[in-house]
Amino acid sequence: MKSGFVVPYATEREFAELARLGEESGWDAVLGWEALYGVEAWVQLGAAAMVTERIRLGTLLTPASRHRPWDLASRVGSVDRISEGRAFMSVGLGALHPGWLAFEADEGRAARARKLDESLAIYAGLLGDAATFTYAGRYYSAGANDFMLPPPTPQRPHPPVWVVGAPSPGGGRQRSLERAARWQGLIPAIHSADGRPKTVEAFVAVVDTVRRLRAEQGLPWEGYDVVIEADSWGSFTTLEPADPAAWEQAGATWWVESWWDVPQGREGLAEVRRRVAAGPPPSR
Repeated sequence: MKSGFVVPYATEREFAELARLGEESGWDAVLGWEALYGVEAWVQLGAAAMVTERIRLGTLLTPASRHRPWDLASRVGSVDRISEGRAFMSVGLGALHPGWLAFEADEGRAARARKLDESLAIYAGLLGDAATFTYAGRYYSAGANDFMLPPPTPQRPHPPVWVVGAPSPGGGRQRSLERAARWQGLIPAIHSADGRPKTVEAFVAVVDTVRRLRAEQGLPWEGYDVVIEADSWGSFTTLEPADPAAWEQAGATWWVESWWDVPQGREGLAEVRRRVAAGPPPSR
């Protein structure tokens, strides 16, 4: 099982410094996140790519439905080229918050889900072969285009996409899990009532469903990523059991530390730096 960490708050230079420290301390990935207005995650990741050689560079997460998909493909493609093939992207519908609603009204989950699917289709098409790719959707379209196209990304056909997937509470079609099954990785959204720990049993149920859905589509399970989001230092999220080995045995291929309860500011940044320097939990 590989390990990564999300940087909750940092400037572009601070992020790059943390990425370099993470690489030196044995982490496998550093992740940024996206706001509508704020520090641009893909600029952070591009800066980190310039000062690292091994660590993977991605997001947790990218609300792809609010991007113009060609802009998104350009950003991720640039980071993949700068890093020589280390970029990846995590996507979901995105959590609505005041920093979102200050600029854009909520279109509703159904619209965001449809736009997410169209965005991902164009992302993959442009990075796969922009010269011949065409698309006509409800929200976006793309015509064949050979104008000043960028070089291909090192990762083919495109940098991997991890998708947040949650079981439908009322049963029936598992649309977010179907979406996750079509791409390269799953971030199970395991909801626990009353702040209780997320259980490995709930995790396994989601993973087994996606495994089945991939098999039904003739897609291999080998090489598919399964991510568990954890917090070994604080209380943002708790797992039962807490031992990373149990989650690896249950099928997780990535353990990603999310330290969202660390406060902004100098002291918070120092705490993040301390945690990164300590190395990933399985090695402590």
